Amino acid sequence: MKLYKITIVFCCLIITFALIVGCSGNNEDDAGDGDDTKVSEAYDATDILNHYANNVIYAIYSDLDTEAGVLLDAVKALQEDPSQSNLKAAQEAWVAARMPWERSEAFLFGPVDTQGLDPALDSWPVDRVSLQKVLDGNDELTTNYVKNELEDTQKGFHTIEYLLFREGDKRQASDMTDRELDYLLASTMNLKDSTAQLANAWAPNGENFVNTIASAGEGNSVYRSQSAALQEMIDGMIVIADEVANGKISDPFNEEDTTLVESQFSFNSIADFQNNIRGIQAVYTGFFKSDGSGLDEFVSSKNSELDTRFKTEVQAAIDAIGAIPNPFRDAITNDRPAVQAAIDAVGTVHISLQQDILALIGESKFK
Repeated sequence: MKLYKITIVFCCLIITFALIVGCSGNNEDDAGDGDDTKVSEAYDATDILNHYANNVIYAIYSDLDTEAGVLLDAVKALQEDPSQSNLKAAQEAWVAARMPWERSEAFLFGPVDTQGLDPALDSWPVDRVSLQKVLDGNDELTTNYVKNELEDTQKGFHTIEYLLFREGDKRQASDMTDRELDYLLASTMNLKDSTAQLANAWAPNGENFVNTIASAGEGNSVYRSQSAALQEMIDGMIVIADEVANGKISDPFNEEDTTLVESQFSFNSIADFQNNIRGIQAVYTGFFKSDGSGLDEFVSSKNSELDTRFKTEVQAAIDAIGAIPNPFRDAITNDRPAVQAAIDAVGTVHISLQQDILALIGESKFK
């Protein structure tokens, strides 16, 4: 995700939800005044929240940490033997690690936010000049130096991407300097430290933030009701849908500026955007590697038409992004109708989340 946070979006979400809850509360008061009005039974979202925390969020973060370990091993092999085959293996490992990270952007709350891990892992766009300044310097490129002395835009996924790719998969291992390899190794080790910290923050046998979500309700100091946890769940999806439609795709498209493109060096932008929306899909359906209770169960129980429509909209957004010719950085000028179609499709997902699904939470009672 970009270094800056979309604070306006969060403010709008808070105001929207407050209005919804206020209206919902008035309806409940009115219902209590009439003897013939039947109060609807509270919905128990325990299974949804438990599955979401353990089998979607923690499972994706566990995958991220595993793939970061594979990437680190590949980078170590490349440093020891800077062959073209080892470079290709490291490039493929970077792409594989991007998949769980981009899906995790559908829930950028909790430890990834409070522990400052999002900007440290994924700040963009990177500044080539500042990266070259590091390479031209004399400081020893250790993991501690990368972690403590460098800016967020000088480390993380996109610094590693720059060092591995430059222009798609055309980089030659023979062109990599010893200092580039040192910077690459230190940055990858720092990234692996961050993914391990993130996985441990959610792990049941670690800091156990999964239980903070799963146990939402009375006695929970973070989520004092299931409704609050479900709102966090939906807010995460709203924010990434907004960023993909109105930031990641729209910014370089509107400005016709390739330097604003995420994952521009690897030509992995389209896959990144699709995995952002697949993260929404996993959160909503509860399916990531294994099936379980998802938010769709609640939505379907209240409005089956909305559930069916939203699932169709999410898949349509994934397909529309996939229809953009690769690389994305060229498509922003050469294939503008395809890019606009993707913006519109993701925008539809964003609207449905904010106007329909979030509203449904506000109108409903939970145990």
